[in-house]
Amino acid sequence: MKGVNIERLSTGVKGLDELIEGGIPRGFFVVVTGEPGCGKTILCIHFINQGILENDKNIYITTEESRESIISQAAQFNMDFNKAITEKKLIIIDALMGGEDLWTLKSLDLEMLINKIIEAKKYLGYGRARVVIDSISAYWLDKPAMARRYSYFIKKVLSKWDFTVMATAQYAITTGEAHGFGVEHVGDIIIRFKRIIRGGKLCRFLIIEKARQTNHCLYAHEINIATGQGLIIGKKLEIRKEDYTLPRYIYDKIISIKKKEVKELSHSSL
Repeated sequence: MKGVNIERLSTGVKGLDELIEGGIPRGFFVVVTGEPGCGKTILCIHFINQGILENDKNIYITTEESRESIISQAAQFNMDFNKAITEKKLIIIDALMGGEDLWTLKSLDLEMLINKIIEAKKYLGYGRARVVIDSISAYWLDKPAMARRYSYFIKKVLSKWDFTVMATAQYAITTGEAHGFGVEHVGDIIIRFKRIIRGGKLCRFLIIEKARQTNHCLYAHEINIATGQGLIIGKKLEIRKEDYTLPRYIYDKIISIKKKEVKELSHSSL
């Protein structure tokens, strides 16, 4: 924003920083949401790799893939996560496989997650820090109405440790929102990935739906995923109104789900 000096962190994706006025403000909580296979994890890998290049302290929590899978994906885009781990620039915390090493979470417990992130930060040492939680939705799959409260708790604690957070959230086609009630309200920046079928071909695109303290682009952009390069931002998307229109039965389901989530939230506590 003009007249305000804000330190911003690069996403590591060419063309994406320009959509958010140069990057993510330091200390922000970024929610990356979208359907499976749209590129959410790849964006997170870019974000962490850029942190490695800038000598930040980097932590990646994976709940839906193994540590080895994340390292392998990064290698496809010429990003050497193994080297970064050896050089104490990166810790990947595996919350899926339940191993016995120090950087493993054996259960999806919120306090255990926070404590492990803080432990990793102390191990890496003082300095600007980035953390990815991929996916944050795993922590409220059985209680989606608690999403707002849980994500607020994560944001509040990690902000005190000078983390800039990027968290992926599963996308619910029935509501048009991230899985869980209110996580998008907590996020400082919302990057939404979408996909459509055009001419029989799968097309991916993203749009910046929300960005505090940032004059962000209001247009959707096509994206591609290329071996050796990763995420590539393409041209502005030409799309018709009907491409966004959901069937009537979906809208009816949205109303039903919202009522259920509000009721569940009123009877729950952290």
